[in-house]
Amino acid sequence: MLHALICTDKPGHLEVRKANREAHLAHLNADPFVLQAGPFVDEAGAMSGSLILFDTEDRAHVEAFAAADPYAKAGLFADIRIEAWNRVVNK
Repeated sequence: MLHALICTDKPGHLEVRKANREAHLAHLNADPFVLQAGPFVDEAGAMSGSLILFDTEDRAHVEAFAAADPYAKAGLFADIRIEAWNRVVNK
């Protein structure tokens, strides 16, 4: 089973995202359980949230990752969800 970390940015916080992007990317790349990651984009094409897929059954690992994420520490997110996810199609 996989886990998805789904984060929604606070409105008007694009500069917070940009200012913390390098630290966030380093945090992603340091985690051996991150499978895929990338930003959501709004209608204008601006980054507006995050989706990170983890190859781990350990929800506590994802919770710890989310709490230590430089974006979260900077107050970027309005909402954070962690969902267990069962991959059905893998192309």
